[in-house]
Amino acid sequence: MAMHELTLYTNPNSRGRIVRWLLEELGVPYQVKLLQYGGEMKSADFLALNPMGKVPALTHGNVVVTEAAAICAYLADHFAEKQLAPDPQSPERAAYYRWLFFVAGPLEMATSAKAYDWRIDADNAPAVGSGFYQDTINTLETALANGPYLCGEQFTAADVYVGSHIMWGLMFKTIEPRPVFTEYTAKLGARAAAIRANELDDALLEKTSQG
Repeated sequence: MAMHELTLYTNPNSRGRIVRWLLEELGVPYQVKLLQYGGEMKSADFLALNPMGKVPALTHGNVVVTEAAAICAYLADHFAEKQLAPDPQSPERAAYYRWLFFVAGPLEMATSAKAYDWRIDADNAPAVGSGFYQDTINTLETALANGPYLCGEQFTAADVYVGSHIMWGLMFKTIEPRPVFTEYTAKLGARAAAIRANELDDALLEKTSQG
């Protein structure tokens, strides 16, 4: 498939920012289709792509990928020459999968529970994917213990995905500002692609607010 067939369906107030950052890291051509919350995301045309009526969604020719973690994994594999995923046969590939899906599952659950005061206690923690909030945050800290990145010396799509969630968690106070988190996100936020992606989405947000 040709690179120009990539289209990101997004909104600057969404997890679409994660995919935008990864696309900028890849340095490949892509188009952006801005969707507003409500009518546009629930339109028949978009529901045909993503029945959830949520962004981000990515089309690549006739291929449709939804869920930010899945989009990151798909793009990193498709553009393997960009080296944003460990070699499939390497030990680091296990860490790559582990932390991508840890954040998509337990961390998302734990931070959402904290944000919205959902009850997770001794009665239900064994049945809840995240378990106790503190256990989840402690586990996230271990992911960064050996640094500088999740897969050792190699920066990957997992850092884009996990780093984005930690940045938001620190901003919205759903993740404790431990030094390992603040140092990691400061390093990621200084990347040229991260800065460029934020500038593009901030401009899109300003345009949207102006109608």
